[in-house]
Amino acid sequence: MAKLWFKFQRYFRRKPVRFFTFLVLYLTAGSLVFLHAGFVGQPAVSQNQASPAARAPAEGAELPFLGDWHLGRGFRDAGETLSLAHRYGHGPWFKGKDGNERAKLGDYGGGAWSRALKGRAVREKEEERAKYIGCYLDDTQSRALRGVSFFDYKKMTVFRCQDNCAERGYLYAGLEFGAECYCGHKIQATNVSEAECDMECKGERGSLCGGANRLSVYRLQLAQESARRYGSAVFRGCFRRPHNLSLALPVTAAMPNMSVDKCVDLCTEKSSSSSSPSPSPGGTACHCGFPTTRFPLHEREDEQLCAQKCSAEEFESCGTPSYFIVYQTQVQDNRCMDRRFLPAKSKQLIALASFPGAGNTWARHLIELATGFYTGSYYFDGSLYNKGFKGERDHWRSGRTICIKTHESGQKEIEAFDAAILLIRNPYKALMAEFNRKYGGHIGFAAHAHWKGKEWPEFVRNYAPWWATHTLDWLKFGKKVLVVHFEDLKQDLFVQLGRMVRLLGVAVREDRLLCVESQKDGNFKRSGLRKLEYDPYTADMQRTIQAYIKLVDAALKGRNLTGVPDDYYPR
Repeated sequence: MAKLWFKFQRYFRRKPVRFFTFLVLYLTAGSLVFLHAGFVGQPAVSQNQASPAARAPAEGAELPFLGDWHLGRGFRDAGETLSLAHRYGHGPWFKGKDGNERAKLGDYGGGAWSRALKGRAVREKEEERAKYIGCYLDDTQSRALRGVSFFDYKKMTVFRCQDNCAERGYLYAGLEFGAECYCGHKIQATNVSEAECDMECKGERGSLCGGANRLSVYRLQLAQESARRYGSAVFRGCFRRPHNLSLALPVTAAMPNMSVDKCVDLCTEKSSSSSSPSPSPGGTACHCGFPTTRFPLHEREDEQLCAQKCSAEEFESCGTPSYFIVYQTQVQDNRCMDRRFLPAKSKQLIALASFPGAGNTWARHLIELATGFYTGSYYFDGSLYNKGFKGERDHWRSGRTICIKTHESGQKEIEAFDAAILLIRNPYKALMAEFNRKYGGHIGFAAHAHWKGKEWPEFVRNYAPWWATHTLDWLKFGKKVLVVHFEDLKQDLFVQLGRMVRLLGVAVREDRLLCVESQKDGNFKRSGLRKLEYDPYTADMQRTIQAYIKLVDAALKGRNLTGVPDDYYPR
C-alpha cells in the first residue's frame, strides 16, 4: 500500500499539470452534484419546525388520519397534488406576484397583460372598501384632514393609506405628493379641479396620489371592528339618555358653545378626580362618567337620533337632550387594573388552550382584568413577563394562577388539566398571526421575503393539520371543556368573557366586565399599517384548510356545540 501511494505521489510531482487538472475535475464534479441536490431536493424540516405537526401531509398526498378522526372521501380534494413546478422546487420565475404558478409569459407580452388584469382587480377592490370623492386643496398651516399622518417616499400606495386610516377608525383618507397619507373625520378644505391631483403614487404605477398641496381624498367603508375617532377619543355611538343621569354620568358641565373637542378635553381633565372617559355631548351640556350597569353602552341607537349639530362645530353631531353621542377618551379606567396571585393554592388546574395565533395572549389579558388574578403558562416567555404577565415565571403547576396558557394537544398533556377553555379562531387568520409572531415578534410582522419565500408554504403545510388536531384532541380528551370562538369574543365580549369567568370559579362583577370592555386591546394588538396587500393562500392551500374546517365543524356539532362561525368559509 505504501509503494502504491509513493508511485502516485511521484507521478503527480513530475507532472504538476496533471495534478491540477485532476483537482479541477474533482471540484467540478462535486459542485455539479451539490447543485443538482439543491435544485431537485425538497428542503428538510428540522425537528423543531415540524413538531408538533410532524405528521403533516406531503404535497400530493392524501390528508392523514388526525388521531381517530379521518377526513374520508368527502375531504380528499384537499390533498390534491401541486403542480410539477411547485413539487420539484422550481424558482420564483414560475410564479406570479400573487404566488400562483404561471407560465413564463414575460418574453411574449404576457407580463403586460397580467399587469392590466391586476390593475383592474385592484381598482375593483378599492371601490369596495373606499369611494373616491375628489381632489382637494391642502395647506401646511391648516390641513384638510387633521387626524394622523404618515409618509413613505418609496412604497406609498392607495391601499396602504386607506388601510392605515381605516384601521384607526377615520372616515377619510387623503394622499398628497405621491407619498404622503393623511386621515381625518371631516374635510376642512375646498374642492379643486381633478387635473391638479396629478402625481403618481411612489409605490404604485398608474395610480394617482394627490399633487403639490393637493389631496386625493377617499371616503372609507369602515369594517365593523374599526373604531371611529375624534383625535385620541374613540367614537362609541348614539345611546338613549340614562334614566338617572346624575348617577350614571356624575360629572356635568353646561357648554353654550358645545363641541366634541371641548367635551373630550373636559372629561379628560376631570379624570384625576371623579373622572370618566366617556364624554357625552348631550345638546348644550357635556356629561362624563365610566360605563356602569346604569349606562353600559350596549344598546346603540340609530345615529340619526343624535344628528343635532354642535353649536360651535359645523361638521360634528353633539346629540340631543334625549340621545347622547358618546366618545371614550384615553383615560384609563382603574376599576379592573388590580391583579394579584391567588391567595391560596388552587385545587384544580384549568387550561386556556388554543392553537398558536388564536388570541391566547389577548384572552389572558381579558381574564386577568375580569378576575383580578394572574394567569400562568405552560411555557415561559420573557417578553410577556416584561409586559405585565407576572404569572409567566411561575411553574404551571404552582396553583397560584387562575388558568394556564397552553398550545399542547397530546392526550397526556390534555389529561393533566381538570378543565379547559378552548379558544378557536378562523385558521386563515390564526395561521397568518402565528407566522407574523414567529418571524416578527408578538406585535411585529414577517418580512415580505418570508411570505414570498419557502417559509410560508412550508409553515402552512406543517401547521394547518395541527389547527384541526388541536381542537379534535381537546374535544376528545379534555375534561369539562368550554368552547369559545375568538370571533364571538370580539363581537360580544361582555357575554363571552362572563362565560369564561364563571368556568374559572370567580364571581362575575358586571362593573368590572364593563371596565374590561374599555381596556380590551392591551399591549399586543398589531397595527394595520403593514397588512398584506394580497391573499397569501394559494388555491391548494385553501382546499386543504377548507377540509380541516369542515372536519372541526362536524366534530363540534357532533357534541351539540355551535359549529364554526360562518365567516370561516366560503373564502
